[in-house]
Amino acid sequence: MGNLTTVKEFLLLGFGYLHGLQFFLFGIFLGMYVVTLLGNLLILIIISLDRNLQTPMYFFLSNFSFLEIWYITSIAPKMLQTLLVGPKVISFVGCVVQFYFFGSMAVAECFLLAAMSYDHYLAICSPLQYPSLMNLHTCVLLASGSWLGGFLTPVVTVAMTFQLPFCATYTMDHFFCDLAPVLKLACSDTEIVEKTTFLLASFVTMVPFVLTVASYIHIVAAVLRIPSAAGKRRAFSTCSSHLTVVTLYYGTLGTVYAVPAATRAAVLNKIFSLFYTVVTPMVNPIVYSLRNKDVQKAVRRLMSHWASAKGSSGPPPPPGSIFFLRTAWASMKDTKH
Repeated sequence: MGNLTTVKEFLLLGFGYLHGLQFFLFGIFLGMYVVTLLGNLLILIIISLDRNLQTPMYFFLSNFSFLEIWYITSIAPKMLQTLLVGPKVISFVGCVVQFYFFGSMAVAECFLLAAMSYDHYLAICSPLQYPSLMNLHTCVLLASGSWLGGFLTPVVTVAMTFQLPFCATYTMDHFFCDLAPVLKLACSDTEIVEKTTFLLASFVTMVPFVLTVASYIHIVAAVLRIPSAAGKRRAFSTCSSHLTVVTLYYGTLGTVYAVPAATRAAVLNKIFSLFYTVVTPMVNPIVYSLRNKDVQKAVRRLMSHWASAKGSSGPPPPPGSIFFLRTAWASMKDTKH
């Protein structure tokens, strides 16, 4: 048992001594952070301004882009500080907030990806029933359930982790408050916390993953039954961006958890963490903008509209996401009548 103390702060070592490379890496990671923010903001703006993107698919994508902004923002600023000025102190409360917020965003992302795969499943496998099945109520329920699940799930882990007694040594060999480096500072047995966290993490990752895989099995089976090659390409293109993002996200998680944390060196643990905290969030908006023809067409339409808007008059059309909510609500009322 170590020397127990009331911990008020932790010292994040970041990436350690980099022999002059810290400014180079700072520039790279700052660029990645900016690209992630601008890419997701661009997607949000396009969806809210283009009426043609008034569909459930882009309703979920706007939620996903909003989530990605906060996902990377919970990690990147403190990481950039450690690169620029070296080891950085983070308060105990700040560590708890970062730990909780990052965990919430990660869990919500799993649920949102599953909701998006369900949307694709209904669109391809049940096209005639799709408008009635994926209505406003269903969209809001799936999105709000994803956010609620994300915010509630980490509460148990956070409460159990930060009530542990910590030793006088408060140095954390990482660039953010992650579970493994925090537990290393505890001066008591962490087995219960580790097992509980493992069970929760398994549930919130495997259940959405299985649902996503099941959705795509049905999607592939439905697409293969389409007689024309053009129809198959059109159906696959509908969900290719989402499938790429799912593969990147779960592929990264699989790589991280394939190697037991106890056998990983601190440097390797940081490299793995970089992939799912910085690299993947940056790639996602690029995938949705480069591989998605609807988004590309929307950008061209908006640029054309803005170019010709100087000589036009009259009120602008309602944003696409608001228009979707209006039309969906109107259709629900018509259905009742």
